[in-house]
Amino acid sequence: MANHASAIKRAKQSEMARMRNKATRTRVRNAVKSVRQALEGKDAGAAQTALRQAASVIDKAAGEGVIHDNAASRYISRLSRQVQALTA
Repeated sequence: MANHASAIKRAKQSEMARMRNKATRTRVRNAVKSVRQALEGKDAGAAQTALRQAASVIDKAAGEGVIHDNAASRYISRLSRQVQALTA
């Protein structure tokens, strides 16, 4: 456990960052899940709408540093490809 003021402050900051990152990761997972559910339901319109929202959430997570930029691009690319296949 932290024994001096700067270490105590750092522990508090780390805990807050952990909770913030956890919430962001959860938001990303839920957004991706909504796209996948629309794809399973073969609903092209809903899939495109969900993809647009998911891409926004994923980009924000990458901007905050919660997920890597390349990982964000990979998620969006794979989902986009699946939505394109459904609409084609």
